[in-house]
Amino acid sequence: MPPDPAPGLDTRIARLPETPGVYLFQSARGKTLYVGKAASIRARVRSHFRGSPADARRSGLLSRVADIEVVVTDSVREALLLENNLIKTRRPRYNVLLRDDKNPPLVRLTLNEKYPRVHIVRGAGNDGAVYAGPWYPASLARRSMSLTHRLFGIRNCREQLNGRRPRPCLQYQIKRCIAPCVDSVCSREEYRRAAEAAKLFLLGRTGELTSSLTRRMRAEADAENFEEAARLRDSLRLLAELNDHQKVAATDGRALDVFGLHREGDRAHLAVFVVRRGKVVDRDGFPLRDLPPVDDAELLEAALLRFYELGREAPPRIELPRELPETELVSEWLAGKRGSRVEIHVPVRGTRRRLVELVARNARIAFELDFTDAGKIAARRVAALREALDLAEDPRRIEAFDISNLGGREVVASLVVFERGEPSPSSYRRFRIRSLSGKPDDYRAMREVVLRRYRRVLTEGAELPDLVLVDGGPGQLGSAASALHDLGLSHIPHAGLAKREEEIFLPGAPEPLRLPRTSPALQLLQRARDEAHRFALAYHRRARKAATLRSALDAVPGIGPRRRAALLTRFGSLRGVAQAAEPDLAAVVGPALARRLHLRFHRDAPGTDTASAEKPARRTASAP
Repeated sequence: MPPDPAPGLDTRIARLPETPGVYLFQSARGKTLYVGKAASIRARVRSHFRGSPADARRSGLLSRVADIEVVVTDSVREALLLENNLIKTRRPRYNVLLRDDKNPPLVRLTLNEKYPRVHIVRGAGNDGAVYAGPWYPASLARRSMSLTHRLFGIRNCREQLNGRRPRPCLQYQIKRCIAPCVDSVCSREEYRRAAEAAKLFLLGRTGELTSSLTRRMRAEADAENFEEAARLRDSLRLLAELNDHQKVAATDGRALDVFGLHREGDRAHLAVFVVRRGKVVDRDGFPLRDLPPVDDAELLEAALLRFYELGREAPPRIELPRELPETELVSEWLAGKRGSRVEIHVPVRGTRRRLVELVARNARIAFELDFTDAGKIAARRVAALREALDLAEDPRRIEAFDISNLGGREVVASLVVFERGEPSPSSYRRFRIRSLSGKPDDYRAMREVVLRRYRRVLTEGAELPDLVLVDGGPGQLGSAASALHDLGLSHIPHAGLAKREEEIFLPGAPEPLRLPRTSPALQLLQRARDEAHRFALAYHRRARKAATLRSALDAVPGIGPRRRAALLTRFGSLRGVAQAAEPDLAAVVGPALARRLHLRFHRDAPGTDTASAEKPARRTASAP
């Protein structure tokens, strides 16, 4: 049974009002332990002390209650709102505090600067800048920022501009910045007008923005500035397209959020799928620790309220795995925030039930990742890396690069991605280096691959990393930094990790950073660097083997472009040609050429007099 109330509490509980309101459990030191809402304060408080046998956590709460405060309200809905506010301000230990691993993203337009720029932040400030958001899903923040580049040409670099740069950077060439750094290309006044237009867009005043852009387009056309008029016309078309894509028909039931919860003891994981236009467009997850002594339905209700209190906008419909204690009340509260009806539903069959079960499975998997030893180790490494490199945020997404070649031949590069301290193989990428002409130059190769990677990321509006890591020392790091600078991405943290002494090189640092071999931060960097090296080496070996086969085919007298094409068509690849039997080759190129090909690719066959001549080529092909 729950512990007996502290002396004097029985009398106090008996005198509590039987009206809606909020109650606060206080400790002997006057600290708020728990905040709850109730339709009848007295009945709800009594239920805490007269319920069924409780777990240790609930017993711990009740044993610490020395006093009870109440706030009477006119309705249960008012009690719900007050409870939310009190939990946020007092932060009681035994309430559910839904802590995401990040704050909702905001798009910041620095109108307080001489040359405004736009970037994503995780918290608003009182500094004169414009903050748009919060955005949910987070991808909408990145897309909106990307559109400010495409529509208005607002910069995102951190350069100190004075309009005297000799020439624009690459962002101008790919039409993502109107180059305020060069006065002759874009004056400060013109750039300021673009920034004001971007402000209207970010704050959702698209009607006003459309009218303004239309007037400017017509004025430029009348003045025969047709290039500028065409740019404004394209901006209007893109804006109209965006507005069409953002419309979600609430009546067809395809806009909904789906919740799943997996709980074990005083820990749980809440998973949310965001469904728009009948498709899952985003997902989010929240590890919950030190949970209050409530059942799963109450926990789900409290977590749902915290979720939408974080700035999310509720859709017309919410799908849950179980009924809430106060479904109608929560629905009314969400409708008040949204400005229209919000339906809360627990599906029992069909597609939506299967979707709820899928989200629940995701919650269970995420729980295991959050609270198993592997998940804890990865989280510790990410936190340690943030501290070691003095980063503003946890490096949740790390992108690592490496170059692989043999004497300047078949130069390739690799990109591997680590998410939350763990590899994400589906995000790995391979590159063939195009800028070299037979001479080994790792610096130039590194610059090319970083430039190509993030030029594409900017063009597609994809996610940028929290940390760029290169395999190498100051030379490789300088090449990567040069590419990031040309793209206006110098603000992204970047580092190099040299192999022998495992020294960490940072831009602008006079000396490399040396961490103990047991450091979790160093271990994470080593793991990412080694994975990039492994991936690059594997790709280089495949490329070198293909080149060896290709050169072997071209070296056979009598094999020209037509016959080479016929062989590749018949056998599918160079490997297929090399493995083909002599009679099969003869069917394509004739007996004489088939014999030469067979000897070329089977040089170790008995009686072959070309074996000794081919040994050097074999050693080159198998070099590590």
